[in-house]
Amino acid sequence: MLASVRWLNTLLASGSPGSSGPAGAVTPDEAEHVLTFAGFPIESREDLPGGDVRLDVEVTSNRGDCLSHLGLAREIAAATGRQLIVPTPDPEPDGEPVGSFASLQNTTPDVCPRFTARVIRGVKVGPSPKWLVEALEAVGQRSINNVVDVSNYVLLELGNPSHTFDLNTLAGRTAVIRWAKKGERFEALDGRTHTLREDELVVADAERAVSLAGVIGGESSSVTERTTDVLLEVATWDPATIRRAARRLNIRTDAGHRFERIVDARTIDAAADRLAALILELAGGSLAEGVLDAGAPAVALRIVEMRAQRCRDLLGVDTPTTEMARLLTALDVDAHLDEPSDTLRCEIPPHRPDLTREVDLIEEVARTHGYDRIPMHETVQVRVAPPQADERAMREIADTLTGCGFFETVTFSFITPEEAALFLPAGMRVLRVDEERRKGEPALRPSVLPSLLRCRRINQDAGLRAEGGVRLFEFGGGYAEDDEGQTVESRNLALLIDAPDEQQGLRAMRGVLDAIGARVGGMAPVYEAHEGSRPADRPDATIGVSMGGVTIGAVRLFSNDILKRYGIEGVVVGAEVDLPALISVYPPRPVVRALAAFPAIERDLSVIVDEATTWASIEGVVKATGPALLEHASFVGVYRGKQVGAGKKSVTLRLRFRDPARTLRHEEVDPQVAAVVAAMQRDVDAALRA
Repeated sequence: MLASVRWLNTLLASGSPGSSGPAGAVTPDEAEHVLTFAGFPIESREDLPGGDVRLDVEVTSNRGDCLSHLGLAREIAAATGRQLIVPTPDPEPDGEPVGSFASLQNTTPDVCPRFTARVIRGVKVGPSPKWLVEALEAVGQRSINNVVDVSNYVLLELGNPSHTFDLNTLAGRTAVIRWAKKGERFEALDGRTHTLREDELVVADAERAVSLAGVIGGESSSVTERTTDVLLEVATWDPATIRRAARRLNIRTDAGHRFERIVDARTIDAAADRLAALILELAGGSLAEGVLDAGAPAVALRIVEMRAQRCRDLLGVDTPTTEMARLLTALDVDAHLDEPSDTLRCEIPPHRPDLTREVDLIEEVARTHGYDRIPMHETVQVRVAPPQADERAMREIADTLTGCGFFETVTFSFITPEEAALFLPAGMRVLRVDEERRKGEPALRPSVLPSLLRCRRINQDAGLRAEGGVRLFEFGGGYAEDDEGQTVESRNLALLIDAPDEQQGLRAMRGVLDAIGARVGGMAPVYEAHEGSRPADRPDATIGVSMGGVTIGAVRLFSNDILKRYGIEGVVVGAEVDLPALISVYPPRPVVRALAAFPAIERDLSVIVDEATTWASIEGVVKATGPALLEHASFVGVYRGKQVGAGKKSVTLRLRFRDPARTLRHEEVDPQVAAVVAAMQRDVDAALRA
């Protein structure tokens, strides 16, 4: 922001000797010092002819209010005790209603919160007076004519961009705020002709676009020496919409720069009055009665409460509450003290959209009070807080996997659309980014497994060998899009292990997940076979994983096509677990029991069942039978061979019985074992193997 020290002094009233405010005008040195310590460092300083000084002030993106002389003068006034002079013009209309000369239609109030228009007839466009030319030249602006110069002057003075249209060039003498039509052509004031898109906003007349909203005006409706009637636009726009159009078309203007940083709709009227009054003063004419005004409903001023003690605690300065109120009031924040609670109830002015929280107000107190006046201690007391529960859980998971021989990977989230489609959950669509930026791999991965498969292939190509096979894991995100176009993101734990064969691989993966479940939640996951739902899955080799009755993931074997696609030699088993669901059971709740005082009796049963019968169904039959003295039922192993026949398998399970009060006898256990065998014969068609 280029600022003129002379211009700043027109907005500041200096005190006389003996008064509360400092005497004399603000000097360039004082302005530079005050603004720097207020958080607006000076990039450069230039002496101008006539005794003025130009300051190049660095303004952060959240302080759009200081992209104006009034905003910078407000900061100087608050820091030095001077009085801020805010222009308060009251232009006199001539009595004829503005609706007789023009009309307005705002079709996009969601991105144009407010659009106002006034009409001045009979203006005489010509050169600007010397004071206006010098003021603009002091901040690097070129004088064009008195009407356009006033528009630029108000922007630089108050921070409100405006635009002046030659009313007689507008077809239908109307202004319509609308989205551009696809391929619509627009000739801008910079002499270039642009082809617009449907997501770019324009101000149009009855036939064509005459301004690219919030960015630049059009050549066809510009004010020239032939102009007699002008339409004065003062409006505000959605920052993202303005930023998108300006960047795509590579148009950088002072107006667009300010609109991108929020111009509040409630500041428009004062700027419009100032604009109309100066045009009437410098170009003559008569102002139509009233204002054309269209947009969204007005928003009430924001109220933010600040606890005085909280301010003192954060800053380490014992500032009286009344002094805090004075500092905030100097910044136009209307602060009212609630004495019982020692809290300031602050009404945020429209030009400060960045003040939304208590800590924002505390920062304003610190800034205005002076950072240099806040004491600094030679030592800082630090209390280290323990890690959060989810962080501890992830450490436990990583430690467990490292102990099981896994290596952690960190891979890129982008893959090809073809890969993404293979791992896409049912009912989801591939989520893409702009292919101009990611030409080869524009799709976000829906699963971390394709990234692990890529990593495994790279290790394989490098000739890596590890005892027991390579084991990889990663904490990563999965991304997809639902039918309504909403992005669905998941945080997952993905695992990949080598195996000598499929059965051993599935058992090894189950053992790993059992270890994680015990370490994180103190419980063993439950497994259940089901059909694979993704194109990459083997339909007959997908196992659901659940904990606490909630499905949290799956163990997967990959189809042969997938293994060929990635060039994987041998057998690999993958698993993916919903990380938030897994760590929600952390920490484990240990259950302490006394050691058994009496011995147990164990019986091993080998039953022949159909190949499709799962261990879960066999275990369910045992639990449903409910032997009174059964302490535990566990899986021992499975056998397939000629002895059990084709399509059959022999499952061995171990039943452990115990009476906590005495020693059991075998004849007490025999009926309970017989009941379990009978139930398995009835419910899963099991035959006891001799």
